[in-house]
Formats: sequence, structure tokens, C-alpha cells
Amino acid sequence: MTQPKLIVTGEDVRAVAPGDELVVPPGATVTPWARELAETRGVRINEAPTRPVENVVALGADHGGFELKEALKPHLARLGWGALDLGTHSKEAVDYPDFARAVALAVRHGRARFGVVVDGAGIGSCMAANKVRGVRAALCVNAAAARNAREHNDAQVMTLGAGFVEVAALGEMLSVFLGTQCSEARHQKRVLKIMQIEEQGR
Repeated sequence: MTQPKLIVTGEDVRAVAPGDELVVPPGATVTPWARELAETRGVRINEAPTRPVENVVALGADHGGFELKEALKPHLARLGWGALDLGTHSKEAVDYPDFARAVALAVRHGRARFGVVVDGAGIGSCMAANKVRGVRAALCVNAAAARNAREHNDAQVMTLGAGFVEVAALGEMLSVFLGTQCSEARHQKRVLKIMQIEEQGR
């Protein structure tokens, strides 16, 4: 299966300190502006294999999603996946964008293969996670949506609304999301176009 390649932009270069190194996956597309900016900042762009943690799922939630996040853990263990719990760890009020960003960054930087974020409705966390370059988050309400998110959109992050998802449905949703591949060329082509919008839409 041919996977869409990461597009490295000037924003990625600016996130690195001057004179430092930016490590990118083999075959990544580096935009001309990124190369020019790297030269002026003395940033070295080097290819190195990324090693995502293949059996780890990053978990995040706000106070409204805390209980549902905790309910995910035994299902992950049953399916043979480890959990990287990025919080929150109580029902004390917190802001969902912080946890959506943390999960999305864990996926982007290879600390986890997939991510799941839970808030009250799942909508805000989906919006926040999708702001992280290279991450595709999908709001899922049932197993059919989870399958579509992976098969058609190659989503790496699933967001859930605690007010809309039954605890009894979690096991099937996780199993489908983690076990479905985006393998058809027609879907991969469209995912690549989604990734290109990150650069073209700037």
C-alpha cells in the first residue's frame, strides 16, 4: 500500500530553533519555501525513518469525557493495545483543546499509532486535533462511522462525544477503528488531496 507522504512546510522549519536539525520521514516532500527558510535559519533537514509505537493509542479527554476515556482502557487492553494517557485525570474542569492537541502531537511525532479524544460532544476536540499538521481526526458516533473514518479518510485520531456514545458501543468502535486500513487507491488519492490542502490553503 502506498501511503501519502508528509509535506514539510515553512511552519515546520520555524518550529525548529536556528542551527538545529529537522528530521523528516523518508520521501517527505519539502516545499521550496521550507528549504529556503531552512537555509536562512541554518536548519538542517535530514531524512530518518519514523518509528511510530505500533501498538499504542494516545488517549485524551476533558472533564466531560473523563469517565468515557477511562472506560476505553480495558477495551484497548483486550484488543492488545497499550494506552498513553495524556489526561485529564479527574472531573475537574479543564479545556478540551489542550488534550486534543496533546493527542494529535503524540500521533504526529510517533509516540502513538492512533489517538482517541473524548469531550462532551466530540466536535471541538475534532476541530482542535485537525489543526495539527499531518493529523486527520474524525468525529465518530458508531462503528460504521469509525470504519468510514479509517477506510475512506485514513484518520489517525478518533474523537468521541461522551453525550452521544454509549459505553456498550466502545469495544466495537475501537476494534473497527484500530483494525481497518485505508487500502484502496481511490481513497488514498483523496487523502493525499486533503494533505495538500494544508499547504495550498495557506
